[in-house]
Amino acid sequence: MKRACVIGWPIEHSRSPMIHGYWLDKYAIKGSYDKVAVRPEDLESFLSSLADHGFVGCNVTVPHKEQAFQLAGHREPSSLAVGAANTIWLEDGKTCAANTDTYGFMTHLEASAPDWNTGTKPVAILGAGGAARAICYGFIQAGVTDIVVLNRTASRAGELADDLGQNVRAGNWEERTSAPQWASVIVNTTTLGMKGEGDLKVDFTNADPACVVADIVYVPLETRLLSGARQNGLRTVDGLGMLLHQAVPGFEKWFGVRPQVTDELRGLILADLGQS
Repeated sequence: MKRACVIGWPIEHSRSPMIHGYWLDKYAIKGSYDKVAVRPEDLESFLSSLADHGFVGCNVTVPHKEQAFQLAGHREPSSLAVGAANTIWLEDGKTCAANTDTYGFMTHLEASAPDWNTGTKPVAILGAGGAARAICYGFIQAGVTDIVVLNRTASRAGELADDLGQNVRAGNWEERTSAPQWASVIVNTTTLGMKGEGDLKVDFTNADPACVVADIVYVPLETRLLSGARQNGLRTVDGLGMLLHQAVPGFEKWFGVRPQVTDELRGLILADLGQS
C-alpha cells in the first residue's frame, strides 16, 4: 500500500487529506494520505527518511516550502522559478521537488475563463509572495509579455520582477484601484479579503468588460473583490479551484493515476468549509 502525506507546522487546518482521500476512494486505490506535523528543525531528517517512514512522497505547506526546495536533490522548473516546493516525491533514490501552484491556478483559470488571454493588455498581480511568483511564472509560460506586480512594499515587487525577467515589471500599489480599466486579468494573491477581512479598494467603475478577476482566497468563496467584479458584470475566478487542481500532479506522482477535479469533490470541500 502506497502512503503519502502533507507536512507543516501546524498542520491541523489542511484539507489535503480530504481531497486525496476522495480520489483514493474514487479510483479504488489501496493507499493512504495523512497529516504529519513536522517541526522546522526536524524537516531535513523527515525528508531524508521518507522511504523509511513508508511514504512515497508528501505535500509541503507553511512554513516548510522554501526549506524543502533547498533540501531537494532534484528541482523541477516550477519550483526553481518560485524558489519553493509544495510537492515532494521519490525517484531513483532522489527527493524531487515541484511547485504545483502554477499548474493549479492556470488550469482553473483556463476552465473558468478560457478566452482570458487576449494579449492586448497587461496582467496585474496583487502581492509579491510565493503564490504571486508561482502565478507570474504561469502567465510567462502562457506567453504573457507584460505582467505588472503591485505590492504594498515596493521593494518586494521589484525583487520579484528582477528574478522573473523582462516580462515582469513592478508597478505602484496605488495602481490597483484602477486595474479593471487597464488590465486583462487581475489576480489577488494577498490575504486581504480572507475571512471577509480587509478591502483591496479596487474601483470597478468604467472597468473593461473583458477583464477577468481572480482571487486565491477561498474563505469566503466569493471575496469582496470577486463580489465587486461580479456585480459590475466581470467574469470571476475563485480560489478553491486552485487548491483542488494543484493537488492533481502530486497524486499522479504518488499513486500512478491522474485524478479529475469534479463537481462532487468541489462540493465536498465547500461543505467542509461551511459554504455549500
